[in-house]
Amino acid sequence: MEIKVLGPLSAHVHGTSVVPSAAKPRQILALLALQADHVVTVPTLMAEIWGERIPRSASTTLQTYILQLRRRIAAGLAGDPTRSAKDVLVTQFGGYLLRVQPGQVDVQEFEQLVADGRFAYDAGDYRTASRLLGDALNLWHGPALVDVRAGSVLELEVLRLEENRMAALERRIEADIRLGRHAEVVPELRVLTARHPMHERFCAQFMLALHRSGGAWRALEAYQRLRGALVTELGLEPSPSLRQLHHAVLSGDTALDERTAGVAYGGA
Repeated sequence: MEIKVLGPLSAHVHGTSVVPSAAKPRQILALLALQADHVVTVPTLMAEIWGERIPRSASTTLQTYILQLRRRIAAGLAGDPTRSAKDVLVTQFGGYLLRVQPGQVDVQEFEQLVADGRFAYDAGDYRTASRLLGDALNLWHGPALVDVRAGSVLELEVLRLEENRMAALERRIEADIRLGRHAEVVPELRVLTARHPMHERFCAQFMLALHRSGGAWRALEAYQRLRGALVTELGLEPSPSLRQLHHAVLSGDTALDERTAGVAYGGA
């Protein structure tokens, strides 16, 4: 089974799609896919589908949804004598488990690439870190599970994935800056700071990249835009580390690169 959740939900068995059109079975498949090879309990599935208003018929209805999913999986397995649908969508004590092979779920591949990229970064191998984290980010094809109606459980899972994506993006840009790719990351950071006007890490990276590529005045502009957004929306001033970076750019501090690197790199 090949499963993709980093974008629209996609699941194929031998080339046959097993994604149902009905909303609730799609939620179940999405949640099982995110927790592939781990048991998802019946109460968790019920909470996702019905929230706090779980009907008396919930147990029977859930079993019906599982049966529908197994029928779709069985259609994809037609002609495969080695497996049955129950071998893929497994009933376990207290819940269900979607059994997959390594590399068949894009979110698992994403998380492994991110872990490897962080390890390379921490070891000072910024070139490898940039490549691995870039490969991880390239697995995304839009917001996670963009075409699946999310209940309370999936909402948290999608939020966790998006936070991991942002962290991987920040670290990949940090690796590129460490490699001296300042001019290359400026266009990307210009878009990111426009999309996330109160994101201090992106602003710090943008300022540092602009400064190192000869655009100190643009770095000052970037700071003022972020400060304006923070003050207007939250009534807050930028963090001390970002103010330090701003002061260093403003004063033309020749020690800017060495002394303030921790602002953009989070102290890495």
